[in-house]
Amino acid sequence: MGHGAARHPIVAIVGPTGTGKSDLAVELALRLGGEVVNGDALQFYRGMDIGTAKLDPAARRGVPHHLLDTLDVTEEASVAAFQAAARAAFDDIQGRGLVPILVGGSGLYVRAALDVLEFPPTDAAVRSRLEAEADAGGVGPLLERLRAVDPASAARVSDARRVVRALEVHELTGRPFSSFMPDRRYARPAIQLGLDLDRAVLHERLRARVRAMSGAGLLEEVAALDTRGLRRGRTASRAIGYAQFLAVVDGGCTAEEAAEQTVVATRQFARRQLTWFRADHRVHWLDAASPDLADRALRIVAAAAAETPAAAARGAAAPPDPARP
Repeated sequence: MGHGAARHPIVAIVGPTGTGKSDLAVELALRLGGEVVNGDALQFYRGMDIGTAKLDPAARRGVPHHLLDTLDVTEEASVAAFQAAARAAFDDIQGRGLVPILVGGSGLYVRAALDVLEFPPTDAAVRSRLEAEADAGGVGPLLERLRAVDPASAARVSDARRVVRALEVHELTGRPFSSFMPDRRYARPAIQLGLDLDRAVLHERLRARVRAMSGAGLLEEVAALDTRGLRRGRTASRAIGYAQFLAVVDGGCTAEEAAEQTVVATRQFARRQLTWFRADHRVHWLDAASPDLADRALRIVAAAAAETPAAAARGAAAPPDPARP
């Protein structure tokens, strides 16, 4: 793509864990001339490799990967910080005439990268003052104040924490908190490909994957991260697999029990991911078990990229997969 030519839309690969998103991202990057941008919140963490199914360098097949290994396990993952970093990566990749391929199952992170989504500011002093008012006089007066400046938010929230947050945002920005609510509109042209699998097949694959992680040294990885402050990191220490195997480090259960608990938690997580991404009408769904998966994905990408940028930017409804019967 020459300098000044129209930029190829961002390609995002989404869906439940265990469906092969990372491998498809590498294959599409090789075929399209692209680079991968990680959108999995747990793969930001250095040293969290086995339990997050992070592709090792050989499996990346020479394709550059952005936003892997950017955080220490003691640090908190931030959606707002990720949004800025992901968009900078998109600019960098597209500026070199290549295709950004966002991959991940962290739904909010994917939306932050792709969609028009603003993060309202915070101010600890303003929040503390409002919280003190709520403690002294109850949430009632604050809710009345919110009804006057932001009736839409007042109709939707009632607990003190959310009422305080809505008033804080209004005080800081002069805008109602409800005006920051996202809609499904791409910030720049994008195409989302969703991978799904037959439920029984996915469940068996997830069980096999957890067993493989355990056999590859997940317990040793967790123990090593524990010495680096894993428990101090709110995001990292609660990650599926890591929380369960920390209990093994503490002597609270066996590695076999931790693996079984991890299988159950991973299946539940996959179900939540599917619910999240199924709610987005713009996702083009593909059967992850298709022998010609990459070819099908490329046909969808080519068809969507041929549409006008304006249609892509609007987040036009996904047309049916032309490869499906």
